[in-house]
Amino acid sequence: MSSKWALVLGASSGFGAATSIELAKAGYGVFGVHFDMRSTMPNAVAVQDAVKAAGQEAMFFNINAADADKRAVTLDAIREKVGGDGYVRVLMHSLAFGTLLPFIDDNPKARISQMQMDMTLNVMAHSLVYWTQDIVLRGLMGEGGRIFSMTSSGSTRAIFSYGAVSAAKSALESHTRQLAYELAPKGIAANAIRAGVTITAASSKIPGSDKLFEGAALKNPGKRLTTPADVAGALVALCHPAAGWVTGNVINVDGGEEISAG
Repeated sequence: MSSKWALVLGASSGFGAATSIELAKAGYGVFGVHFDMRSTMPNAVAVQDAVKAAGQEAMFFNINAADADKRAVTLDAIREKVGGDGYVRVLMHSLAFGTLLPFIDDNPKARISQMQMDMTLNVMAHSLVYWTQDIVLRGLMGEGGRIFSMTSSGSTRAIFSYGAVSAAKSALESHTRQLAYELAPKGIAANAIRAGVTITAASSKIPGSDKLFEGAALKNPGKRLTTPADVAGALVALCHPAAGWVTGNVINVDGGEEISAG
């Protein structure tokens, strides 16, 4: 049995997949939460296989991470797996499921609805709070714990059809700061990782993503886009015991993209 564990929300693709594998290489067993249909299930299986190839255990749950009942069942299973004295050392929130529609359009079906707005904020932002609450309530994370949320520069920008996701990223950063503040007495650090523009299944769905990718590569001082592996490496580095005083931040992992005038 793995001696230390990470819980990755959104473990089957993108940042979550890369980080799951990198954490396994660093000695973490991985509890993965993902939401895949039959067509994309091979992605989740491939990540589990990579974790096991690194010599660690993989226990994955194919659920809707925003469902409170399924969250409770999942965490109860994790509690049973790690045992009475075990705990989760790392929680990574990398859920990318939201509506990409404009706020304003003459056609009601072409603009975002209240239900879609609420769903986007709930999945991509508020769920971080609910998972953290339940993890702490169960005593699954203690001193030395790390919480990471995945944000983007879209949290401060207006992009066509990106409004709901932008709002979710802004809320996610705020939630992360609040969790850092409230969990500091318990010795738990919380930070938001602001990745540079990265080609993932989620980002490729943004209208005009090809131009977004092209422009970011030209703007970046490194003359390339950020990769999930770049983010995974930085996140694992922040899990080092000596990095526990780093908390409440939005940390750019982008090769200097955010500071470049382009």
